[in-house]
Amino acid sequence: MSEVYKKYVDMVVRYYPDGTIAPLAIWWDDGIIFQIDKIVDVRPCASLKAGGAGIRYTCMIQGHEKYIWLEENKWFVEAKGDKLDAG
Repeated sequence: MSEVYKKYVDMVVRYYPDGTIAPLAIWWDDGIIFQIDKIVDVRPCASLKAGGAGIRYTCMIQGHEKYIWLEENKWFVEAKGDKLDAG
């Protein structure tokens, strides 16, 4: 069984004049880009699976709900192996 870990990722992000931040895509280290279809929720929250905390963005990516965290100017996801956690 693979352990879930905190994986820091490159992000494509839009910054609005009012200070709002909207993640647009995750740029995986193997060059694959995961487009964010929709942001469902934004709130301060901890990652219970991988540890760490920050602003959690609940996003729809390829029909699946995924979490992305902004932690002290770095973005991370919960990962198993080399792809987004399916859980």
